Amino acid sequence: MGKITGFMEYERQPWPGRDPKERVKDWEDYTVPLEENELKKQAARCMDCGIPTCHMGTEINGLTSGCPVYHLIPEWNDLVYQGQWQEALDREMKMNNFPEFTGIACPAPCEGSCVLGINEPPVAIRTVERAIIERGFEEGWVTPNPPKQRTDKNVAIVGSGPAGLACADQLNKVGHHVTVFERDDRPGGLLTYGIPEMKLSYSVVDRRISLLKKEGITFKTNTEIGKDISFEKLKDKFDAIVLSCGATVPRPIAAEGDDLKGIHYAMDFLHANTKSLLDSKHKDGNYISAKDKDVIVIGGGDTGTDCIATSMRHECKSLVQFDIYPKKSETRKDDNPWPQWPVIHRVEYGHKEAAAVFEEEPKAYAVSTKKFVGDENGNVKEVHTIGVESYIDKNGQKQRKEIPGTEKIWPAQLVLLAIGFTGPEAGAFQKFGINTTNSSTVAAEYGKFKTNLDGVFAAGDVRRGQSLIVWAINEGRGAAKECDRYLMGSTDLPG
Repeated sequence: MGKITGFMEYERQPWPGRDPKERVKDWEDYTVPLEENELKKQAARCMDCGIPTCHMGTEINGLTSGCPVYHLIPEWNDLVYQGQWQEALDREMKMNNFPEFTGIACPAPCEGSCVLGINEPPVAIRTVERAIIERGFEEGWVTPNPPKQRTDKNVAIVGSGPAGLACADQLNKVGHHVTVFERDDRPGGLLTYGIPEMKLSYSVVDRRISLLKKEGITFKTNTEIGKDISFEKLKDKFDAIVLSCGATVPRPIAAEGDDLKGIHYAMDFLHANTKSLLDSKHKDGNYISAKDKDVIVIGGGDTGTDCIATSMRHECKSLVQFDIYPKKSETRKDDNPWPQWPVIHRVEYGHKEAAAVFEEEPKAYAVSTKKFVGDENGNVKEVHTIGVESYIDKNGQKQRKEIPGTEKIWPAQLVLLAIGFTGPEAGAFQKFGINTTNSSTVAAEYGKFKTNLDGVFAAGDVRRGQSLIVWAINEGRGAAKECDRYLMGSTDLPG
């Protein structure tokens, strides 16, 4: 370890944000990089534990603990502290194809299982991770590295999100000819159209896509399998296929009036906003605007936060986010011990922005939506709610009951549903003869990633359901390894 007493001398300092009142006026990166000296201090807080649980990569009670790509975190923290940035980059890239994505948009389960986090604020792992890869691009250390030899095998990757990109990158490294199919007009999947520009700039995604192209990967956009090209033709043309098309079916809300105009799924809102921004800087008007509207976001996760931040930049009139759960405690509860992911109260970037502008917390806790009410033209104008109490029944199941007297009516001209996804679009897979599970995901065992069809594999959310970017990269790498084994009889690719 670099500095034996680093964790005692230095305070945790994550990548800071710009003034919330100022940053809502633009679509630029809302963060500000740390100076090199401060980054060294953050790296010095890493204790190089005997058992570094930060990169164990597992699930405990349904939540991710540690890094699923098994990042060599203590190693590159020590190298940063020593000022050996290029060596740190080499160690960082060994296990993670895209640290620029995880360094920005991953919730950092590695930090949740950091040993220092038992009784102190954990190491700012994600901050150092992002700084290393950005330094690598700035210094010109990240350059195209195409394979020296090519095989005669052709692989089709369906979907260009993090799972598909990781799989394509790995298969290309061993010389296979890789073609990535994407139905949108730009590659990147939800990295491009599901995460807003001020959080993950498309320039960051495009920078990596450009590198992959220079290394020999072919991208075909505006191409939907089963529509623009048949699955049968894909099987005839390619030696193997990897499905990595995500879990994009949004979870509906069962409430009266949910068909009113002005009620939208979060991804429809975010996708249209980013596309219009990239196409014309919003001049084409092809997006759902929150300007001068009372906005209600239903759902308490990261996607809901992104809807808040986007609405703030549209200059909404007011904003409230409904969370069906009660407000969490500031510290872990006894039933949520380390190294589990800490289920605690968090104030994310969008919440800080709304609070700064409207001078109050945007979240309403333990609230259940009862119905939507519209005007004479069928536009939503009100959301009716009631407070709920969560409890565990005698069978150990989580239940909720309504609290009489807590009914409330909220004004709303725009409602954004951010309550997760039910799974992938399973109908197409069944039409292709691919087996699916009861939850509509593609049936393929983790670690093997094989579907019931010969030469067809599945990775990422399409196989596991809605999950994290870092799990998608894990699965893309794993599927690449098994696909290479299928094609060549053996493989040297890491999992």
